[in-house]
Amino acid sequence: MVYQWLRPLLFLFPPEFIHERTFSLLKNPVLRFFLSKMYRYSHPSLRVTLSGIIDLQDPRAKLKSRGMEFENPIGLAAGFDKSGELLDRVHCLGFGFTEIGTVTPQPQEGNPKPRLFRLRRERALLNRMGFNNDGMREVKKRLAEKSQRRIPIGINIGKNRETPIEEAKEDYRQVLRELFEYGDYFAINVSSPNTPNLRTLQRKEILGSLLGGLKEENERLAKEMGLPPKPLFVKVSPDLSRGELDDIVEVTLKYGITGLIATNSTSNHSYQEISERSPLGKGGLTGPPLRERATEVIRYLYRKAQGRMVIIGVGGSATGEDAYEKIQAGASLIQIYTGLIYEGPSIVKKINRELKRLLERDGYSNICEAIGSKT
Repeated sequence: MVYQWLRPLLFLFPPEFIHERTFSLLKNPVLRFFLSKMYRYSHPSLRVTLSGIIDLQDPRAKLKSRGMEFENPIGLAAGFDKSGELLDRVHCLGFGFTEIGTVTPQPQEGNPKPRLFRLRRERALLNRMGFNNDGMREVKKRLAEKSQRRIPIGINIGKNRETPIEEAKEDYRQVLRELFEYGDYFAINVSSPNTPNLRTLQRKEILGSLLGGLKEENERLAKEMGLPPKPLFVKVSPDLSRGELDDIVEVTLKYGITGLIATNSTSNHSYQEISERSPLGKGGLTGPPLRERATEVIRYLYRKAQGRMVIIGVGGSATGEDAYEKIQAGASLIQIYTGLIYEGPSIVKKINRELKRLLERDGYSNICEAIGSKT
C-alpha cells in the first residue's frame, strides 16, 4: 500500500537512477531484516524440486545434473542484478531464486543512455541496455565471497558486443568456465534484441554448435571438480515462429539441455502505438503486453517437448493468476522483473499467497502437480 503512494514520486526520476538507489537500500542489512519480516511467505505446497519436476512429467527422463530446491517458484529475472551486486540479498523480498546477468567475458558499458523507459499506460518497460555488466572476473569475486546462500542463484551468460557471431561460442564457454562452481544453474542468452545479430544464435545449426560446445565444457568441468554437471537453460525469444521453436526443442533435447526460459523481451511492438506517441525507438518490450504471447510460447514448447524439459516462464506476470496461467501452460518456475517495478516489494508475497489459494481451489497438494494441467 505504501509503495502505491510512493510510486508517482519515484517515477519522477529516470528508471536507472531509481534502480541504483534500490540497490543501495537492499545492501543495508537492517533494512533487509525488516523487509524479510514483512514480505517473505512460505508454504509446503509452493516448494519445488528440479529433479521432482522431471520425474513427475516424464518418469523415463533422468536429470543428469543436480536437482535444485526452491522455497517457492517465483524468481527474479535476469537484468535486475546484472553484475551480481545483490546476489541472494533479494531473498528478503520473498523470491525463491534469482538470476544474475547477463554476464559477458569482458566488462562492457552497454548502449548509450537513456536506454530504459517506463510505459506507464501499459505498466510495461522498454529497454535497450545492451548487456551492460562488470565482466565475469568481477562477478566471480562477488560470488566467491558468498559462502552461504539462502536461495539458488542462476547465472545468465552472453557474448560481448564486439565478438563476431562466428566466435561467440568461445565467449559463452569462457563465462561458463570462469563461473562454473558458483552458479546453481546457467542460462544461455541467445535472444536479447539489444545486441546486434545475437538472435541469429537461435538458428538450428548455430545453436547446435553452441550447445554442443557448452555441454562438452559442462561435463569436463564437472568431472574435473568432482561435481554434477550444472543445469543449463536456453533463453528464447517470443518472436520466433512455430518452426523455429520446433528447431530449438529438437536441438536442446539432442544435447541434453535441462530446459528453456520462455521468454525474453519482444522487439515486436505491433500491439503498442509506441512510435506514434513517444520517440523511444527500438528496444525490448516487457510486462503485460508480453504476457499472452509468452504463455502461448510456453504452452507450445511444453507440448513439443512432452515433459522432457523444465520450462521457466517469464513475461508479464504481475499477479498469482498470471503466474498460475503460465504454470498450467507448462512452466515449472516463474520469473518476474517489470511487475516488481510497478507493484513494489510486496509482489512476490501476493503472488505466492494467491498461488496457494488457487492450488487449494483446484485440489493440488503441491504446485508441481499443476504444471501443464491446461495444455
